[in-house]
Amino acid sequence: MSIDRPVSPDPYDLLPPVPSFTVTSADVTDGAPLKDDQVADLGNTSPQLSWEGAPDGTKSFTVTCFDPDAPTPSGFWHWVLVDLPADVTSLDTGAASGDLPGNAFHVRNDGGEKGFMGAAPPSGDQVHRYYFVVHAVKEDSLGVDADVSPAVVSFNLAFKTLGRAILHGTYQH
Repeated sequence: MSIDRPVSPDPYDLLPPVPSFTVTSADVTDGAPLKDDQVADLGNTSPQLSWEGAPDGTKSFTVTCFDPDAPTPSGFWHWVLVDLPADVTSLDTGAASGDLPGNAFHVRNDGGEKGFMGAAPPSGDQVHRYYFVVHAVKEDSLGVDADVSPAVVSFNLAFKTLGRAILHGTYQH
């Protein structure tokens, strides 16, 4: 069976527009292939991220990693970190597997774990894009708990996001 299909659109172009701010990484170069550390079967380590310029009124952050190129209608959520305090403006390499600041918590990714799951596209599939997004949230809490799905987090973000900082890497197996 072939899994050839069209390339999915940039998922963030399909959401209500919000101001952007800046996210950078020592581990991910925008538009370039991910390092082995961010691949599930090679390192499976969350990347370092730093951000600045979040909109006034930001009270918390949510960090996500989403692959719209998975061979599913819903893409694949690799990381969902919710309720980071507003004074946190960076995450160290591997932060997803350590202690989280404040009341921050993980929602289960589509691999079934609470934390980061590295790139794991099917062998021979098209190039996959991994969108690392820092969402500036207008409330201290997104109003969800750790048992919701990534889709519920994304739904809540549609109404509570003040701004987005987007960085994406690629990977093909």
